[in-house]
Amino acid sequence: MIDLLVAGAGPAGAATAIRAALAGLSVAVVEPRSTPIDKACGEGIACSAVSYLDRLGVSLEGRPFYGIRYLDARHVVDARFRAGPGLGVRRTVLQQALSDRLAALEIPVVSSRVETITQNTSSVTAAGITARYLAAADGLHSPIRRQLGLSQPREPAEVRRGLRRHYSIAAWSELVEVYWSALGEAYVTPVADDLVGVAILTSERGSFDEHLEAFPALKRRLGAATEATSVLGAGPLRQRVRGRVSGRVLLVGDAAGYVDALTGEGIAVALRTSAELVRCVSQDRPEAYEAAWRRVSWECRLLTGSLLWARNRSLLAPRIVPAAARLPGVFGVIVNRLA
Repeated sequence: MIDLLVAGAGPAGAATAIRAALAGLSVAVVEPRSTPIDKACGEGIACSAVSYLDRLGVSLEGRPFYGIRYLDARHVVDARFRAGPGLGVRRTVLQQALSDRLAALEIPVVSSRVETITQNTSSVTAAGITARYLAAADGLHSPIRRQLGLSQPREPAEVRRGLRRHYSIAAWSELVEVYWSALGEAYVTPVADDLVGVAILTSERGSFDEHLEAFPALKRRLGAATEATSVLGAGPLRQRVRGRVSGRVLLVGDAAGYVDALTGEGIAVALRTSAELVRCVSQDRPEAYEAAWRRVSWECRLLTGSLLWARNRSLLAPRIVPAAARLPGVFGVIVNRLA
């Protein structure tokens, strides 16, 4: 019997497994998809997350970015990072780096899918493997979370989704740009000197090209740039969770609940909470994980939830970027707290 079985080899699952191995735990990963796994995401990694991955021995190649820029039809406001640059990294590059580190640590990755989970007071069995604990890192729509009855229903209005495509074009900014319109937000992240990712978040139905029409300044910037990848989608983004622990199963990453991609902090939160999961497993105290998860994620959840609340109010949404432009110091403090 091993100490920890991890369901999912995405960033949260792989980081959990790596951290567990470095802590001296015996660990294995179950993942049905082949590496590198792609996903619709903004692909910007905060400075704190880059540093954490480096401490795990995960080396990344990407393009540094030095802050966040908000833009609407009439306003532009920048907030630069104080702690150091973030890194724009293709999701497939991140996944390959994590996979390489799993291999270097000789962590088994089993090509299988977790279906029925059985557990008792001393162990849990899934995908034919028995472990002391199971870390469920199986994503936004986690089947494990549903199986354990930990999912809560969404409100009817919680239907925001994300679409992402890459363009072959020279990066025109050293910042991540966020374009705002009545439709939603468009995030532009430079991931190489000649490649940018564009992610659109919206509650409206439609294709990527239809949504891009709502951001004329961005569309002009892209000009005749070549589409480098096909469109990937994700959502609905909001995932409410009753709790993160069920017996000897602990949820981590998007499976543990998700507010929105507005602040782009999904990977950073996943890394911080994965460290808490491994600590609780090492101490044989799974009951402590819920409070630890809340403690290390509360600030991001509060700031993201507050911004999303304002975004969903018709009177407040058009005032978000103007308010940031009038109070650039406050905007800078918020951005740096998240980074």
